[in-house]
Parts: sequence; C-alpha cells; structure tokens
Amino acid sequence: MTTSDGPPAPAAELPLAGRSALVTGASSGIGAAVAEALAAAGARVGLVARRADRLEEVLGRCRAHSPGSASWTADLADLDALPALAAAAEDALGGVDVLVNNAGMPKRRRVQDLSPGEAEEVMRLNYLSPVRLTLALLPGMLARGHGHLVAVGSVAARLGPPHEAAYAASKAAVTAFWESMAVDLDGTDVHVHVVQPALIATGLFAVPGNEAPLSDLSDALPPRDVAAAVLELISGGGFERYVPAWFDEMAAGKAADVEAFVAGVKEWTRERLEALETPSG
Repeated sequence: MTTSDGPPAPAAELPLAGRSALVTGASSGIGAAVAEALAAAGARVGLVARRADRLEEVLGRCRAHSPGSASWTADLADLDALPALAAAAEDALGGVDVLVNNAGMPKRRRVQDLSPGEAEEVMRLNYLSPVRLTLALLPGMLARGHGHLVAVGSVAARLGPPHEAAYAASKAAVTAFWESMAVDLDGTDVHVHVVQPALIATGLFAVPGNEAPLSDLSDALPPRDVAAAVLELISGGGFERYVPAWFDEMAAGKAADVEAFVAGVKEWTRERLEALETPSG
C-alpha cells in the first residue's frame, strides 16, 4: 500500500486526507513501512526514531506523498522526555489523530542468561514507552472527539516463544493494557488496535547482544504486510490482527489447551536446537 502504478489519487479520495499520524521506530522496518503507507493514504506523518540519517530518508519518501510530514530524533526509552515530544508533535502536526507505537527492541536470551537490568530495559522501551506516549496524546484525541491508538505487538504476546521471556512479557503487557484501554474508551470515538506480527523481515534479527533466532527466517514476511494490517484496522475497525492471519488459530489452540501447547513448544525447541547444532553436509 506504499506504492501505486498510476497517478496519485485526488486528496479527497485518500482515506486519511486531513488527518495526522505519529509513528515511533520509523527509521526502518515496520515503522518505516507504516509511516510511508499512512503518508500515501493522505496523512501528515510525524516520524520518531534514534537514527537521524535513516529517519531523514524515510521522511523524504513520506513527504513525496504528504509534504507536511515531519520528524523528531529521540530515544523513546527516555520516559521523562516523552511529554515534550508529544507536545511538539501535536504542535507541528496540528494534533495527532493516529498514534502507532512501533518502537521496540528484541531480547533473545534464555532466562538462565538474562540479567534483571536487561529485563527492565526491554520493559521500559517496549511497554512503558508506548504507555507514556499514549497517555500524553490521549487527552488531545478525547478533546477533538476522534483518534486511533495502535500498538505493534507480536505473536510472542500470546504464544510465549522460547528464549524470549523478556520480549514476550513486554508485548503481553502492551496487549493487556490495550485490551483494557479499548473497554475504557468505549463510546469516546477514540479507537484502540493492536497488530501482532510473526516473523517479519527486519533488522531486529541482527541486533547485537541477542542469540541467533531459532525460527527459519526464510519464512519472514515483508514489513508492508504489517503496514497493510495497520491501515485495515484504522479504516475498518477491529481490535486485534495477526500477521499472517492464521496465527489467530494458533493462539486460540493454545488458549484451549495450554498444557499441550507448552509441551509442544518444548519439543519444537529441542528439535530446533539439535538441528542447529548438527553440521550440515
């Protein structure tokens, strides 16, 4: 949804014409794809990330669709700085109609090798940061009488993958907060959505300080698939969407029999570790 073969649609036909959106973690991967998709849909987009050079590249692509887009270089783990960031975005964009909390960090490590500081670092960026930014922007949405609060979670929130306890817990916390928030905001016309991606082809699998992934990355989907799910939730409503969609069946199967699910994941993990340790050829 980030490109088209024909000329741009007239502004009146764009689904987000006249709206504004703020996307965190927007310098690459899912965040960049979401930001470009929102700009192509007509929104003025604010981009937030730490890497200024990459952020500038994404901003240029967004401005090709939406000249009023802007960017901020910020470390979202600095929680005390988030209210000022929210205020700057509201001022520059004329209010924020759509917030996409995408910034996050992986932590692939067995609990035996995980330090308390590492667990806290993951929770600060992946959970506390989106909560703080959401609470800073929510009053403006309520005052204007409309808005969309989107969290990019993970299938790890529902399925507890091996060697990812800290990451899975942070995404589960976000999902739980979003569920309760969806109920609390009923009747306000501020809508709450969470996208739960599975394997997506991003740089998160190459971040230093993490174990090699157990999953086969050849099955990874492109970030544009997550961007499409975000746009579908904003335009069509709904609370939760898995990418790919069939993961909802896996989550439902786990809920129906947690004991069998955990036993199956243990067996899968043993088999994957044995396969990775066995030389090929």
